Amino acid sequence: MLIDGGFGVNIITKNMKVQLCLTKLNLMPYNLCMAKQTIAKPLNLISDLKIFVHGIPYKVTFIVINSNVLVSNY
Repeated sequence: MLIDGGFGVNIITKNMKVQLCLTKLNLMPYNLCMAKQTIAKPLNLISDLKIFVHGIPYKVTFIVINSNVLVSNY
């Protein structure tokens, strides 16, 4: 999901990453502070992924997290 036009982070779940066959992964160099102020350890970072919004291409970076982290802390 894209969140607030770049002021936050873009999150994708591990399940969605697999469904979209995204394989260009980088190591995640830092932890993520969730909404409830808990710390989550992301799995990977997907850098410069080209997506289209209303036909306009954008390069975005996604943080890959486990689905259970998202459900319990979003």
